[in-house]
Amino acid sequence: MHNVLPYKTKQFFFVLIKLSIVVGAFYFIYNKLVNNSALSFSDFIGFSLKNNVFSPKNIVFLLFLSIFNWFFEILKWQNLVNFIKKITFKDAAEQSLGSLTASLFTPNRIGEYGAKAIYYFSNLRKRIMLINLLSNILQMGVTTILGVIGFYFFILKYNPDLNYYKLAKILVFVVIAIAFFAFGITHKRFNIKGLSFRKTKRFVIQYPKNKLIIGFLISVIRYAIFSCQFYFLLHIFQVDMSYFSAMIIIASMYLLASIAPTIFIFDVVIKGSVAVYLFSFEGINELIILSIITIMWLLNFVIPSLIGSYYVLNFNLPKTQEQL
Repeated sequence: MHNVLPYKTKQFFFVLIKLSIVVGAFYFIYNKLVNNSALSFSDFIGFSLKNNVFSPKNIVFLLFLSIFNWFFEILKWQNLVNFIKKITFKDAAEQSLGSLTASLFTPNRIGEYGAKAIYYFSNLRKRIMLINLLSNILQMGVTTILGVIGFYFFILKYNPDLNYYKLAKILVFVVIAIAFFAFGITHKRFNIKGLSFRKTKRFVIQYPKNKLIIGFLISVIRYAIFSCQFYFLLHIFQVDMSYFSAMIIIASMYLLASIAPTIFIFDVVIKGSVAVYLFSFEGINELIILSIITIMWLLNFVIPSLIGSYYVLNFNLPKTQEQL
């Protein structure tokens, strides 16, 4: 009994932690929908019903795009992780969706790193976190490249009244911050719990370039999918815009929203504010844009996180240690 009690106690706290994660995710989703100062839930539902957003045809197509969005995200994770450990698509789905639920209310989805790493044995976790970083960098790279192109055309077309002096100061600050960070991590004393810059550099250099290329291409596909989904929602709300005009605003929106530090659960607020400003140059109703942002959030994050809660509740730590 003396030996059994600690194990049962650990199991109890482990189950409590899993329940807390799921309940916390559900609460934040509920709170965001009900207590949204920019768009009340009743106005959102009423406006969406008025525009026949939830017709069977629209729902099927929107869900189809969301499923493919997450299909490629899971496929990308499987492709990247297979370098150090072969996993099935089912395993990749469990890790991707489960980590989404666990990181939903953490700043900039930082909790995703630990959530994915905990699926693996301790001797693999540092490399799993590095792979997750590579995955996010690939997606951010696509967002940045296409966003910069889109924002360039946005400035040419709409000539917004920007404070270029302030933008220049921000750019200088960012460059200096990056320079100091680069100096810090290349310093020979840089070491975080055994993860030195030298080891990190060696891992990145040794990482198969073909997997990075595949990961980048999958990131491009995902970007095309959720951009198309946004454009389709504009069409549902009867917004008369050319595809080119819509895409330069959508690309600019994702760029500006992605560089804004935010808690992920409030990502809908950040994107909503940026999108309302950008689409105002086309004279589009604010209610339309806020409704689209909310629908995108529900389809691509809330629904997958609800599915991920199943994986969180059924998660178990690895039983034995694997050898490399």
